[in-house]
Amino acid sequence: MLRTAPKFYEVAKRIVEITEDCIIVAHNSEFDYRILRTEFSRLGFDFKRKTLCTVDLAKVLIPDQPSYSLGKLTRALGIPVSDRHRASGDAMATVKLFKMLLAKDDKKTIISDAVKCEPMFKMETNLKNIIDGLPTTTGVYYIHNAQGDVIYIGKSKNIRNRINQHFTNTSNKSKKIQVQVAAVTYESTGSELVAMLKENDEIKKIKPVLNRGLKRNGFTYALYSFVDDKGYINLKIDAADGRKKSITTFANKQSAKSFLSNVIDKFQLCQKLSGLYNTKSSCFKYDINECFGACIEKESPEDYNQRVQELIDNNSFEAKNIAIIDRGREIDERSVLLIENGVFKGLGFYNLNYQINNLKVLETIITPMENNRDTQHIIQTYLRKNKNIKIVHLNK
Repeated sequence: MLRTAPKFYEVAKRIVEITEDCIIVAHNSEFDYRILRTEFSRLGFDFKRKTLCTVDLAKVLIPDQPSYSLGKLTRALGIPVSDRHRASGDAMATVKLFKMLLAKDDKKTIISDAVKCEPMFKMETNLKNIIDGLPTTTGVYYIHNAQGDVIYIGKSKNIRNRINQHFTNTSNKSKKIQVQVAAVTYESTGSELVAMLKENDEIKKIKPVLNRGLKRNGFTYALYSFVDDKGYINLKIDAADGRKKSITTFANKQSAKSFLSNVIDKFQLCQKLSGLYNTKSSCFKYDINECFGACIEKESPEDYNQRVQELIDNNSFEAKNIAIIDRGREIDERSVLLIENGVFKGLGFYNLNYQINNLKVLETIITPMENNRDTQHIIQTYLRKNKNIKIVHLNK
């Protein structure tokens, strides 16, 4: 295989060119870097580059793996590998592993260090040069200052357009960004849902100086249920209260009422027991033969509650083990959100050839995220607006 391969001195100049101002990422980088330095030393050239080792990163970001060899680790993480132990096959496997590690680094330590230390990230202060290097894809973007610190995090369906807006807007926030920006990094997500969740999670963890005070709860109202003295499950829209268990949440009262009106029609519920028709007798829907009479005890609590419970189950994750599947960053990839026992655990990406109906496998590939009222609201609202999202029920 090496008989017709070029000698090292024939490719040495090209290696210097393609690695200039770059960080060399490798699986067990100490070995690869030592080989390169040895070969360059024989040519009388002092080759120095910064390196990142995916073995060391994996041990920190994906702990407790039985093996950190490239083959076994990629198999455990569902990363497809072709041409094992060949240069291109191992390199592409390492690229995919590194992408997963970058996604799991939710404090953005790897990227921030690179922005601070490496010339490749020391972009000119000309804002147009920064914009030209950005994609038009959906994802999360990170605005850095000259020290590499993340000063602002945002998400967009079109990252380049959104950054252009920051650089041309005259608001106080935009003016501060324009003065302080040294670089913009980004993470493509493919899925708008993933972008919203990552933005929410990383703002809370990194606390960028220009995001402070800007992020409030995205919801003010919620849908609650209670059982009345006759045994019927009642629904009620009320101001969101973290001390009470809600079915789902809404950005405002109007969107809550609109949702409730739609589900009353869909599940043939009673307006009176849903809190939308204040009366001591029958509701309007009963008068026009669209309610079975729960409002006047004509329909049994058992029959009525069965439909209400179906509504609750469709809009609540309680006690469920599910995976929510959405777009990925590439054609052969999908994003996945893990809900375990009703609790949002995190998100990740997987190859289409990989089976993800097992909780143990999913727990390995996802980036853990905090389950809170904000994440529940983001997921529930997105699912209400996007009815075709695939949901997979998982095996324990």
